[in-house]
Amino acid sequence: MDKTVHLIKLCVGAEKVEDLTDWQASPRAKGPDGLPRHVTRMWPKREAEVLNGGSIYWVFKGIVLARQRILRLDEVTGGDGIRRCSIVLDPKVHRTEAAPKRPFQGWRYLPPEDAPADLSSAQRREETLPPTLKLALAEIGVR
Repeated sequence: MDKTVHLIKLCVGAEKVEDLTDWQASPRAKGPDGLPRHVTRMWPKREAEVLNGGSIYWVFKGIVLARQRILRLDEVTGGDGIRRCSIVLDPKVHRTEAAPKRPFQGWRYLPPEDAPADLSSAQRREETLPPTLKLALAEIGVR
């Protein structure tokens, strides 16, 4: 199989990429192997495509701003006995071009052709704009 698909997820409780990286640096966000993970109720039916180079794209306040490569999917069982999917992530967070995204629940599949590009090294060195300004610029097509 050579197809790849990404996941997209709201980064709930975070207003900026630094909030995500700070959370993932905490022991609560890591598994026994020390890698960050996101636990979700649903297991991707397109698991093979997700694990074929897929990333999770993070939405902050209505704007996609970052992604992380998905390393694997682990099964975990909560204290309530319910089986869940632990999305194990590469610790490196890649900033992406700002792309507006309407609210949604859970995660969704994101085809590679719809995924925002990673920022260039020159763009990463630029001063970070406030999220509301990034959203306004993204909505009119300025990246």
